[in-house]
Amino acid sequence: MTSSQPIIQTTNITKVYGMGDAQVRALDGVDLEIGENEFVAIMGPSGSGKSTVMNILGCLDRPTSGQYFLAGEDVSQFDKTQLAIIRNERIGFVFQSFNLLARTTALENVLLPTLYNRGEEKEESEYQQKGIAVLESVGLGDRLHHQPHEMSGGQIQRVAIARALINDPVIILADEPTGNLDSKSGAEIMDVLTALHAQGSTIVMVTHEDEIAEYAQRVIRFRDGVIETDKMNGNKGN
Repeated sequence: MTSSQPIIQTTNITKVYGMGDAQVRALDGVDLEIGENEFVAIMGPSGSGKSTVMNILGCLDRPTSGQYFLAGEDVSQFDKTQLAIIRNERIGFVFQSFNLLARTTALENVLLPTLYNRGEEKEESEYQQKGIAVLESVGLGDRLHHQPHEMSGGQIQRVAIARALINDPVIILADEPTGNLDSKSGAEIMDVLTALHAQGSTIVMVTHEDEIAEYAQRVIRFRDGVIETDKMNGNKGN
């Protein structure tokens, strides 16, 4: 369904849990392609496979069978160490529960992924400058040294988005990014993600809320481990 350069491409992906009669096919032959600079929402009822596919797309898990290409590289059979490197270097995560360190400033939280960079020759001051820049880009230039307990839920989630951007990922994976926020803060977070998409980011977002999915260009609905529908989202698909 995409005409741009694929960032994500899966071929006949399956994920099976358990053995024998207790087998559960969480994913059952999923073919999916997501192009560069797409904004895609993934939806589906509990048990549909949407969380499983996000775990595989995020290199948090491996498929039982099939292939997963991320930015042209087959990562489907990478070991745990290789997957950890891919997660740090190529994927920016935004979680429903924020996952920030509590007694750590916004800037320090944003810089955490850079601690795992290998073979980098950047000076610490360069990372500091970049951390400040990404926090400013999400409207938190005045909260650099605030800890999570000193910020609102919406501000905390913006710190998490800034952290996702620090290593220049090829894709941002957002798992229920507004799930712990009130409607006003949720709308602010979606405005931030929409702006990032307008600047060129590729975003894949899991949500159970139709009004949140409306922000995406494309909505993919899962049911029983397969893609039930894959549709462009009105004028946003143009």
